[in-house]
Amino acid sequence: MADKAAFLTHLSTTLAGIDAEGLFKRERLIGGAQGTRVTMAGREMLNLCANNYLGLADDPRLVAAATQAMADHGYGMASVRFICGTQDLHRRLEQRLAAYLGSEDSILFAACFDANGGLFEPLLGPEDAIISDSLNHASIIDGIRLCKARRYRYANSDMADLETQLRTARADGARFLMVATDGVFSMDGYLARLPDITALADRYGALVMVDDCHATGFMGPQGRGTPAHFGVRADILTGTLGKALGGALGGYVAGPQPVIDLLRQRARPYLFSNALPPAVVGAGLAALDIVEAADDLRARLFDNAAYWRAGLADAGFTLLPGEHPIIPVMLGEAALAQRMAADLALRGVHVAGFFFPVVPRGGARIRTQMNARLTRDDLDFGLAAFRAAGKAVGVI
Repeated sequence: MADKAAFLTHLSTTLAGIDAEGLFKRERLIGGAQGTRVTMAGREMLNLCANNYLGLADDPRLVAAATQAMADHGYGMASVRFICGTQDLHRRLEQRLAAYLGSEDSILFAACFDANGGLFEPLLGPEDAIISDSLNHASIIDGIRLCKARRYRYANSDMADLETQLRTARADGARFLMVATDGVFSMDGYLARLPDITALADRYGALVMVDDCHATGFMGPQGRGTPAHFGVRADILTGTLGKALGGALGGYVAGPQPVIDLLRQRARPYLFSNALPPAVVGAGLAALDIVEAADDLRARLFDNAAYWRAGLADAGFTLLPGEHPIIPVMLGEAALAQRMAADLALRGVHVAGFFFPVVPRGGARIRTQMNARLTRDDLDFGLAAFRAAGKAVGVI
């Protein structure tokens, strides 16, 4: 029988193997607030890898709203929602989110990972079927695994395969069908083909669930997300307060009233997690007021994305096509992505290499992300650093 020492030795060997393959992820400490410029090891760095799309993570209006919410409602809830952890703020934010997204109601979770993890199991049983895009976020994959519904998978954005899986699920006798997809596939910056997906779902009588974490606040009219961007409706939306809506934490599910009511009764991450702290909820309410009227920030964000994409392409980097502010620079191998990120750090640019298991082997990249608060000088500084680093490591 193996002992505790053998177990820890096994873990250490596994970690050494991860490091030897160039796949070890190292966290870098930021001093001060998240923003377009951050301080790391005493140096100011241009930040090109945060999900801070509208630049609200250090916005004084959100800091003030969070401070006021703590003054009025305290620091933390010390309880789950159904015992004594629900304040008027929580219901105000849920109703505000629902109105913003055009849904009947919404329900808050600690994170969108929890929202996706708790969504499927209460709603669908073994007689039902979920048809999931192959590149869906890990939280959707895990949530589906926790559910007893039959599982079908279609190739990323392959509508012929989606129809095949829908037809197969119907032929297999499934009672209810649900198509699950990211609104934006975050490693690539690709948008889901929601007009085609919703049309197929209608044809086969299926529900559509969309995780819109990388779209809420800046895609579509008033930033209402990818369904609004395409002019279609999703039955169930999940999303986060942790990206464009202030960058703190907190997730949600928005949808029809019976869906939300049943999740409030049976979604395990909701039932067994503390309620969101008042500061996050108060700032979330302020963030929604800001983003609803933030056409100027959205325009600047997409102007920055177009300028940055054109500059990288002109320099000779391999990019994935797209319109989203996620702009991946494709490098192939994990070690090369890490060398490129390290070289950029020396030149004052903070980025992160993405590699297996976050992306497939051979698909390593540096995922750059635009921010509405970045200036043209910031972008020119970043492009000069990318050109120099690309030449130094032999990419261009």
